[in-house]
Amino acid sequence: MFRTTLIASAAALFASAAAAEITVSDAYIRSATPSAPTGAAFMVIENTGDAPMRLVTAASEIAARVELHTHIEAENGMMQMVEIEDGIEIAPGATHELARGGDHVMFMGLNDPLIQGETVPVTLGFEDGTEVSLDIVVDRERQDMDHGAMNHGDMNHGDMNHGASGN
Repeated sequence: MFRTTLIASAAALFASAAAAEITVSDAYIRSATPSAPTGAAFMVIENTGDAPMRLVTAASEIAARVELHTHIEAENGMMQMVEIEDGIEIAPGATHELARGGDHVMFMGLNDPLIQGETVPVTLGFEDGTEVSLDIVVDRERQDMDHGAMNHGDMNHGDMNHGASGN
């Protein structure tokens, strides 16, 4: 029993140390309107550790499906949104921006409206088992800084082939 407790304590300590290597800043969620069926979260993720970290999942009770997404240019020249199936690697000492028009966390089938100023609990999951829990503010008024005017709330995600069911 003591050995099991010691192993569990060591695992928890390791997970806490790993989580301390990931910091998240400037996080916000937006949708086109409070009643839109989809929303997206954007943020800056920094890896302050000595080893690469791979973001592989995002989870939240606010939606039927939560996935990591990005935009790619299709053969016809149109931009399309696709699921990032192998995750996002963040090198040691590097940051990765989840931004409008690029990588982001996608919420599909929202259970409740996204109300301006309220917060939404979101958990980011990393390949090594690290989880980072966040309360992200809904900010539908924030203007796009650098990435074009891609409006996630107006996009039809139902026609897209997302592969796995996500979280």
